[in-house]
Amino acid sequence: MGIDFLPDKPIYQQLIDRIMGDIIRGMLKPGEKLLSVRDYAIEAGVNANTMQRVYKELEQMEITETKRGQGSFVTEDVEKIALLRNEMREQLVTSFIQNVEALGFSKDEMVLYLQEWGEEK
Repeated sequence: MGIDFLPDKPIYQQLIDRIMGDIIRGMLKPGEKLLSVRDYAIEAGVNANTMQRVYKELEQMEITETKRGQGSFVTEDVEKIALLRNEMREQLVTSFIQNVEALGFSKDEMVLYLQEWGEEK
């Protein structure tokens, strides 16, 4: 199994992004139990220490919580999840705009293109 990781970003960060994406998309629900560190490490094809770091970072970000003897769970704070969703959207849009501007495209050109693209889909 395993996940195909990008070479230009730390694996642990890619795993954090993946789990946060699953939470934002609703694939992982508030209060849902995460796989154990060992099971997720096997599924992802990474070292258990890497997965432990991922879970620790998610807990520090208050996206998950660990219940002693039970495992790690997605936060039940739906406002925190909504805030996370908004922050990720803002980061993506900002990065997109910076990239297209660096290539010389105007915002108006990109808005027009996105409207056309949306109509085609």
